[in-house]
Amino acid sequence: MADETTRNIALLIDADNASWHALDPVLTVLAELGTVNVRRVYGNWTKPALKGWRDMTVKHGIEPQQQFDLTKGKNATDMKMTIDAMDLLFRGRIQGFGIMSSDSDFMPLAMRIRQDGLPVYGFGSGKTPEAFKQACTRFIDVDALMADGRASVPVSVEVPLSEALPPTIGARPPAAKAPGKTASLDADLVKLLIDAYDASKRDARGFVSLSAMGQLAANRSSFDARNYGFKRLSDLIEAVPNFQTERRDDGRVFVRRVH
Repeated sequence: MADETTRNIALLIDADNASWHALDPVLTVLAELGTVNVRRVYGNWTKPALKGWRDMTVKHGIEPQQQFDLTKGKNATDMKMTIDAMDLLFRGRIQGFGIMSSDSDFMPLAMRIRQDGLPVYGFGSGKTPEAFKQACTRFIDVDALMADGRASVPVSVEVPLSEALPPTIGARPPAAKAPGKTASLDADLVKLLIDAYDASKRDARGFVSLSAMGQLAANRSSFDARNYGFKRLSDLIEAVPNFQTERRDDGRVFVRRVH
């Protein structure tokens, strides 16, 4: 089995039975397994109800899979998603799966994957049938996951910087401000860092490895400290008042959250 930081993870999403609002925390949880390199979302994209997922495909680099509703009451999406999962399994290049759905029809798929010794993380609502929950290596209630995330999001953080930071992750940076001005770290960035910290393994003093925290953040988005005017991740973390850094004798940097 590959090292945890290099495991190749596949996330398969049933758009008809999963909330796009939960995608960010789901990607953070999956970083426990490795790097989510395969990201696919399945649905009939002619449906207006899937607009939120269409937006997520661009933001998070997810490959949309189109399946028309050929027969009323029959879901071709589930079949396509299952076939793709088995193809990925038999190619032998995937070391873990995430299945984002509240549909019990994926119970046999989860059980079959686990029979090959691979972990399966299920993500669904609290109303997900128990059969699918028990078939997964670990099942996470996305409603509770989103509730935990909302509780940790700060309204705003003021940080003195020589350059303004972009208003949202992935947005075009605004014009630079004169040195000495105060710019606001956007809530999305701070939430990303806090979520990565919360998902990292802490030592007895509450510190986490900066490299591990950076890996978790990068797993969720195309995150790079240079996009925010910093040469290194450690420089960015030091500019955020939510965190305290500590460089140890071996040269490694560790981070602790402060309130």
